[in-house]
Amino acid sequence: MFGFTYSRMYQEIQTGVRQKIVYGEKHRRGYSLMPSVEYNKRNLVFKGLDLTVTANYNRNITTNIDTARYEYNWLGEKQLMNSPGEQSYQHARLNNDNWNGTLTLNYRIGKMHSLTLNHVLNTFYRKTTSLLAVEEQEYAIPKETRKNISGLSYRLMPSERWNISVFGKYYNQFVSGPMATDSKLTEYVRTTRTSDSWGYGAAGTYFIIPDMQAKLSYEKACRLPTIEEMFGDEDLEMGEVTLRPEKSDNLNLNLSYNKTFGKHTIYAEGSLVYRNTQDYIQRNIADLSGGKQAATYINYGKVLTLGYNLSARYNFSKWLSIGGNFTQMDVRDNMKTANGSTAANPAYRQRMPNLPYLFADSDISFYWHDLGKKGNTLTFTYENQYLHSFSYYSEIFGSNNTDYIVPTQFSHNISLSYGMEHGRYNIAFECKNLTDEKLYDNFSLQKAGRAFYGKFSIHLSNADKHRKHHHKKHGKRQE
Repeated sequence: MFGFTYSRMYQEIQTGVRQKIVYGEKHRRGYSLMPSVEYNKRNLVFKGLDLTVTANYNRNITTNIDTARYEYNWLGEKQLMNSPGEQSYQHARLNNDNWNGTLTLNYRIGKMHSLTLNHVLNTFYRKTTSLLAVEEQEYAIPKETRKNISGLSYRLMPSERWNISVFGKYYNQFVSGPMATDSKLTEYVRTTRTSDSWGYGAAGTYFIIPDMQAKLSYEKACRLPTIEEMFGDEDLEMGEVTLRPEKSDNLNLNLSYNKTFGKHTIYAEGSLVYRNTQDYIQRNIADLSGGKQAATYINYGKVLTLGYNLSARYNFSKWLSIGGNFTQMDVRDNMKTANGSTAANPAYRQRMPNLPYLFADSDISFYWHDLGKKGNTLTFTYENQYLHSFSYYSEIFGSNNTDYIVPTQFSHNISLSYGMEHGRYNIAFECKNLTDEKLYDNFSLQKAGRAFYGKFSIHLSNADKHRKHHHKKHGKRQE
């Protein structure tokens, strides 16, 4: 299968990384071209060996423009500044090249055994050019990274009642980019770094009774830094090329129940989470010269996560679906000494800042089948999200419990969609944040208010017929 995606973007930058920072003319624009290919082959060379290969290339050109000579406030009033640039005087073009590729080999040995080999390759290259002068000035040091992740797993499926998997992973990352040689950030040199890590784990599932399943998994995991964390966006996000991979011990226990009684279906699920993280990658807000601020990233040290999640859903025939989720995720500072020193850490065992720890959502959908014509379906959905208040600084700061708090949030969304001819034609309308509540991100930056969306889509082939033919030919595979 071949694909091609083209997108174009224009974005007015209205705020900085804090709500008190406001911009009037700062903006960015860009476009992206992405060809892709996917190849699948069942029974490659011999029976039971399946191959999947995917690849895509993304050419993204983004231009950041910050050349205004005025300072604005939230009322739109402006005053002349001594020097141009609302955040940092720039007119810069970012040429980003991103390659992604995956290779997966799956070998089924009889009915009980399967082996899976997977490799993921990701490369990124950014060249920045300043357009402020009459002649373009290309920055001398590009930013680039290469990620290679390989995995091998074995799965034993002796019966439909239980199965177990064991796996191992190898992580390799090369990073190259500029690093400042002085505190004033006036001179840079090219720095390179290569990191290697190993991961492993096991997972198993067991049906206690036919309708109740237990799952248990452990993983020695590694999370490689993202492109934004390492290189930023050359504007409000300042990357850190020296970031180390985030490593953790993850343990998950899950119990689910699924039962159908005639036209009624009940599903319930509960899970426990334990995560002990080393070199936790944390996003912080840093003060710059001239009263400006930007986001930075650091390896914090040790963080401990304990949490649970509860989910439930009820379906009545094909007419009604109602359900919800409740999550509490307690992420605590686990450093006895301050990061990078031997002094006692005053935030030890306190919640990590900028992370919600209690949130929930629920939804209800109604379906009207064969409305207007056989094969047509009208769907109405109402959903809401609840987010308990949390701190955007460490809880040890502030003179009382209301300082530096992102307030509790409760928002509502509704949508109406109409599918025709078994989903070949679809039209949908959605209203997010119906009651125009004040909503905030993890750093107390207010989000946009009520918003409306419309979407129309056409499927040129009959996907339902293709799925039925595929299942009839190959049969359902156990997951």
